[in-house]
Amino acid sequence: MSRSAIRIACLPALLAVAPAAQAQLAGPAGGMHRDPVTDVADAPTRLKPGYPVPYGRPSEAAVKAVMDRTFDYIERETSPVLVDAADKEVRVGGELPAGTRLRSAYRLTSYEWGVTYSGALLAAEVTGDARYTRYVADRLGTVVDLATRYRRQKTDAQQTPVRQMLAPDRLDDTGAMAAALIKAHRAGVVTQGRSQIDIYLDWIFNRQFRLFDGTLARQVPMPGSLWLDDLYMSVPALAQMGALTGERRYFDDAVRQILQFSKRMFVGEKGLYRHGWVEGMDPHPAFFWGRANGWAIVATIELLEVLPEDHPGRAAVLDQLRAHAAGLARLQSGTGLWHQLLDRPDSYLETSASTMYAYALARAINRGWIDRRAYAPVAVLAWNAVATKVNAAGEVEDVCVGTGMGFDPAFYYFRPRHVRAAHGYGPVLLAGAEIIALLRKDAAGPRENLLFR
Repeated sequence: MSRSAIRIACLPALLAVAPAAQAQLAGPAGGMHRDPVTDVADAPTRLKPGYPVPYGRPSEAAVKAVMDRTFDYIERETSPVLVDAADKEVRVGGELPAGTRLRSAYRLTSYEWGVTYSGALLAAEVTGDARYTRYVADRLGTVVDLATRYRRQKTDAQQTPVRQMLAPDRLDDTGAMAAALIKAHRAGVVTQGRSQIDIYLDWIFNRQFRLFDGTLARQVPMPGSLWLDDLYMSVPALAQMGALTGERRYFDDAVRQILQFSKRMFVGEKGLYRHGWVEGMDPHPAFFWGRANGWAIVATIELLEVLPEDHPGRAAVLDQLRAHAAGLARLQSGTGLWHQLLDRPDSYLETSASTMYAYALARAINRGWIDRRAYAPVAVLAWNAVATKVNAAGEVEDVCVGTGMGFDPAFYYFRPRHVRAAHGYGPVLLAGAEIIALLRKDAAGPRENLLFR
């Protein structure tokens, strides 16, 4: 008789242990007693894993504490006070002189700060903390007011701290700020600025260079270049403009960008987007830069949030989101973070991309677009890892600095990381807010669905 047959034959006898024998094995309160000497084979199962980041379900209070620490840093480092060349405060009630600047460590009109405003709006919506709302009303409201007044004065845009608002000349100047301003406008947080919204959208919709089929493109580093980053620098603004005005053309253009970028830049077998694509290049280099993939998935989420259910492109956009989410989940590291080049584990672990994925996956779960059982552990582990990157001062560590398009791996491997890289701050607020929403939905659900039982 084979060994497996012997084991099967003996199974009924093992299950039918006499009550007296069971009593001998039973420990206190009926628990089974294990002999510490003879049952050594079971000892390793009682060892605790040495997780490199907190593992398990975080509390809402713990998530909010990380958000608040980050927010305190943001608020501290972004004074909206206007000063002249001698660093003397300018009274904003009268004529605004040329040559002024804002006493802020970060540009309050940049695309990175557009993400921060959007993050603060979501944080306020989810947590009810009015400090986040006041921040947007104050900082975004200030730059909108300055732009309006400098425009009325006809001051040279280059001599103002709001040049990107007065004379935008690229998607970086327009898309993220436009999306945030429209969100703030729709929420009643910033009530002025409708003309500024039109200026932003005119650049995106009418003036930015496009390929023959309407795909938004740039002429650098080579003619006909697609930058994956530009999905975020355009799609959320177009989608929000569609929601604001009800005009279908904005939704149509946003869907067009997602699908036509994906046709050229999404590598199906990887489930990832290449960072750059240049018309006529053969082959197209494929460097799967983390943050660019973050811009892409967040842009897709932002579109689906407001895209009408009956839009003919909605199903294709959803399919694209699911394919991308699957590709990203496969490459999450054991620490919960993702690598600078996603498919190259010898490249460094990068925080801003990881934070974007935590946000996008959590929001997609909360909206029912992807399977909660498959992706909630991915999103929560990502947040737990990101939380370790927010230091005691509220600075976000290991964030790659601004990055152009490269065609060799060293270009990405050795990009510096710095706490002053502005790309890390808005995503922390977005991700934290959406993780809190995920935890609340999970706690309200059936017991068997709870995360990290």
